[in-house]
Amino acid sequence: MNDSHNHLKIAILFANYGPYHIARLASAYHTGKSRGCNVFGIELARSEVEYPWETQLDKFPGQIHSVIDDIPLEKVNCIHLFRKLISVLNQTSPDAVAIAGYARPSMFVTLLWCLWHGKPAILLSESTEYDEPRSWWKEKIKKWLVTKYQAALVGGKPHKRYLVKLGMPSDAIFLGYDVVGNDVFHPNHVKCLSCPLDKPFFLAINRFVKKKNLSFLLSAYAKYRQIVGSHAWDLVLSGDGELRSQLEEEIANHGIQDYVHLPGFLQQDQLLPYFAHASCFIHASIQEQWGLVINEAMAAGLPVLVSHRCGCYEDLIIEGVNGFGFDPKNIQQLTDLMLKMSSGKINLKKMGQAALEHIQNFSPDYFAQQLIQSVEYASTQH
Repeated sequence: MNDSHNHLKIAILFANYGPYHIARLASAYHTGKSRGCNVFGIELARSEVEYPWETQLDKFPGQIHSVIDDIPLEKVNCIHLFRKLISVLNQTSPDAVAIAGYARPSMFVTLLWCLWHGKPAILLSESTEYDEPRSWWKEKIKKWLVTKYQAALVGGKPHKRYLVKLGMPSDAIFLGYDVVGNDVFHPNHVKCLSCPLDKPFFLAINRFVKKKNLSFLLSAYAKYRQIVGSHAWDLVLSGDGELRSQLEEEIANHGIQDYVHLPGFLQQDQLLPYFAHASCFIHASIQEQWGLVINEAMAAGLPVLVSHRCGCYEDLIIEGVNGFGFDPKNIQQLTDLMLKMSSGKINLKKMGQAALEHIQNFSPDYFAQQLIQSVEYASTQH
């Protein structure tokens, strides 16, 4: 970074800092420091009902400013939040702000703050064209919005294509947004944890909501179980949400309650034993902007079965090498893949090793390098 960029103050704004946000920020903080920049975090609230993470901010070496620290984000009055947000932006006075998404009104308020003060705004985006139904008038608004940002940092190739379609220049878009703290999940760190089950199992981790397609997953698993019988692997379905009682009913109707385990919503450290000892990871979403839990599974050295509709599919899955993709509406296809993975004919260790190697390209360090590059680019445009 040249001298004119020294001592730049870069803010990264998220709704709420969870474990992988901290991993990204910590890496950006260290990378920035080595280049004479001060990278710090701003979060709208210290807690969220939707994602009840228990994140220790004190483990982060730099600063994270919580706009609201005493009540969950969902319960905050909008006007109160906007006022406090503007006050934090004024106090910290960043030279550039990386803003997570454009859907929340607070993120738009931050963009307006950047425009008013003549500071470059970098869009952090993981939207693809197909992750939800699109309406022409919303796309028109987005096209207008996107032109107000000087650069973007996105998940991968489909996310970049979507922003180009919305009118952002290709060279203003950088990849590397969707990463997790890979080291936390590394087999060398987690294999020593005691195994939560005494038999092989498929692992799935989701909020229990419609788009996660869990009824489909249970149907495919029930069919698989019917075919293989007593040699079938179990299924661990970690998470919680509004569909829990419906899913429990479906499990009973399929007669698979002895083989499907529901440990509930688990914090990151509670998930590690499951990542360490699963035989294969499955993510069956019908719509998913990226799917960071797939990064986590790959970082734990697991082969993965991933729905084609996940935003990460194109960038993370090397078909037949580190896992397989499937159509999230084709039960037979997923059943066949479960049969394949547990048949003894696939070298699971080799496939898991390939997953582990590939995910190293998507590290917090990669996020940090690309973020700094996006800020440098945005600064030259301003």
